[in-house]
Amino acid sequence: MNWQQLLSAKRFGMEKYHDDKHHDRTDFQRDYDRLIFSSPFRRLQNKTQVFPLPGSVFVHNRLTHSIEVSCVGRSLGEIIGRELRKKYPDSPAHFEEISSIVAAACLAHDLGNPPFGHSGERAITSYFREGNGRHLEQKVCEENGRWEDFTNFEGNANSIRMLIHQFNGRRPGGFVMTYSTLASIAKYPYSALAAGKKGKFGFFQAEEEDFRKIADGLGMLCLQESPLKYARHPLVYLVEAADDICYRTMDIEDAHKLGLLSTEQTKSLFMDFFSEERQKKMLYTMQRVSDTNEQIAYLRSSLIGLLVDECTTVFLNNEDLILEGKFEGALIDHISALPNKANKEANEISYRKIYKAKDVVDIELAGHRIIGFLLDTFITAATDDNPKGKYSELVLSRVSEQFETDAPTLYERILAILDFISGMTDIYALDLYRKLTGMSLPTV
Repeated sequence: MNWQQLLSAKRFGMEKYHDDKHHDRTDFQRDYDRLIFSSPFRRLQNKTQVFPLPGSVFVHNRLTHSIEVSCVGRSLGEIIGRELRKKYPDSPAHFEEISSIVAAACLAHDLGNPPFGHSGERAITSYFREGNGRHLEQKVCEENGRWEDFTNFEGNANSIRMLIHQFNGRRPGGFVMTYSTLASIAKYPYSALAAGKKGKFGFFQAEEEDFRKIADGLGMLCLQESPLKYARHPLVYLVEAADDICYRTMDIEDAHKLGLLSTEQTKSLFMDFFSEERQKKMLYTMQRVSDTNEQIAYLRSSLIGLLVDECTTVFLNNEDLILEGKFEGALIDHISALPNKANKEANEISYRKIYKAKDVVDIELAGHRIIGFLLDTFITAATDDNPKGKYSELVLSRVSEQFETDAPTLYERILAILDFISGMTDIYALDLYRKLTGMSLPTV
């Protein structure tokens, strides 16, 4: 792969049009702004990151998480762009725009996640794999639909669909994003048929040819044709690193605010990433403030700075392998020994103390029940063999016209319902669940 082709301002859905307008903002900055002002991005403010929302203590939601990831991604991209320009001073590649591309991709990386965090993804997967949706498999397959898109439902693939699919009444190309921004979101640039044991994939069958067009246009390496699989776009590693740096660090800070981790535990988890000499300097700095939350915030910001430096070093040292599609794992997996050891310990403690905490598990259980019920209700209506059924008509009248519930194939109708449900906020999903079950009634 080569940088000049990988950094393309070509817009998906507008390939035939030449933009003669002069813009003070670059195309990649316009991607960023377009996402900031979009409805799907705004809805992230009411989607669970890890801890229940809302509460007496403010914790991260998907919106604040995405903004923070974007800030870290911009820093990573700024450093990489600057170093690549030094290495290739005469290259026509837009290295200066890497920071904007990564920042925009970071904003969009969670757009396709359903309500209630990762439990929403698991609820959808469970519905089709072992729940009431199982009986639809044969008919979907008979119509040449890809059943694996549902039994391994993946928020990352759904983000790509949300950005490029032409929903009813919308313009071709969806958000009409640049090729480079779209490719930088795809952590798993292959179909569900190539997902492997983890079930991760980057695009649904419905968007496969569109993704092929984007990937080929950028010169991404095609590793295999059937099932389709590409090597990652290099900037995916920076988006992934920004996410890795933020979610673990901020989850620990949130856990401290909620009392799940003691102050000493939290300080120890953060300090362990640093050498003894650096720790002494940090302790001296912390003594200048007495507020515990300020001390934790200082350690957190120091840790983010360290991990940004570590991940950019890994990227630059492995640039050739990344461009050849041979680099394995995430950047954070390859950082130097001391922070690597501390990161693994933080992961292990986070799993036990945070992700298995009672309130977090309760949200997962509630989300599973709510998502499962909504799926069953709306998919049953959309796949009803008697489409004129009055109850089915009433149910589908609650679905926005932008979603194609009357699509010609069963696969497309199921995707339309998943578009509808995955786009819900936590509160909207809960409110609709209560209304449809009769637990609450609207006031007139």
